[in-house]
Amino acid sequence: MSDKRPIVVIGLEAKDEIRAVIERALGDCAEVRFIHGATPAERAKALQDARAFLTWRPHLELDDTERAALGRFGFIQCAAAGIDFVPFDKLPPNVPFACNAGAFSGAMAEHVMAMILSAAKGLTDRYERLKRGDFAQFDATKTLDGAVVAILGFGGIGRALARLLRPFGARIQAINRSGKTDDAVEFIGTLADLDRVLKAADVAVLTLSLNKATRGLIDARALGLMKKDAILVNVARGPLIDQSALYAHLVANPRFSACLDAWWVEPFVHGRFELAHPFFELPNFLGSPHNSAVVPGSIANAIEAAALNVRRFLNGESPLHVVTEADRP
Repeated sequence: MSDKRPIVVIGLEAKDEIRAVIERALGDCAEVRFIHGATPAERAKALQDARAFLTWRPHLELDDTERAALGRFGFIQCAAAGIDFVPFDKLPPNVPFACNAGAFSGAMAEHVMAMILSAAKGLTDRYERLKRGDFAQFDATKTLDGAVVAILGFGGIGRALARLLRPFGARIQAINRSGKTDDAVEFIGTLADLDRVLKAADVAVLTLSLNKATRGLIDARALGLMKKDAILVNVARGPLIDQSALYAHLVANPRFSACLDAWWVEPFVHGRFELAHPFFELPNFLGSPHNSAVVPGSIANAIEAAALNVRRFLNGESPLHVVTEADRP
């Protein structure tokens, strides 16, 4: 007897641990076919018969002909949270496409906390000064107790960060799409309230998705609204910030700090790491290699979340995080 379960095609490279995660999430409701490393005939057959596609980088996992076959699918699920690298112009416009928003929230919130505390306490700069014999014992640092932390993008990461910040006594002001939340915050608004929260912020954290409305959001004007000793953290996407404006602001305002985990030109998307300005020469700058989400088990957990969203679709439920035209970069 033939298997009548719907077919889900897995485009991403899946080693044993990841295969097991996907099978656990989908195996009882779908026939799962892994096409990485399969023959062209096997790939074509799987794509011909499938209902859903689970991918990480569809522009690399499929060729042009295979991507065209996705037009027969009912649903495409991306395992990545950000979608700025997805070539939507090469994907069928009629097929719902979901991102994996919030899949790395806990790990990324921890990373943001580390960056905020490092900048607030001036750890890297004071370490370098200490190496030179400058024992600045009585130079004051900053506290989060009573500080306003503006979280721009109050989704999964933002809410997880707020939970970590509250025990420090931080006051949370937030921005999301609706201007509403059930979380305990001092203020919640939309992008229309950007100026208000930037002016109030001792720390501003970017966890926004990159789209037409947010690209270049933090420009010279926005930076000029912030306090001269504020801290700016970006763990979302580099192009949310005007690179030249940020560099000029850091040079002109040595008490202002910036911490970046997301960059303008990165290996994952562009094949190289490149900066237009020498940020790493500045004492008020801290960077990490876009690894805020990388902790043990994080990839498996994210792929499980993506697979469970495929399951929602197969069960007739509305999948989460379906990308709209406004969401696209």
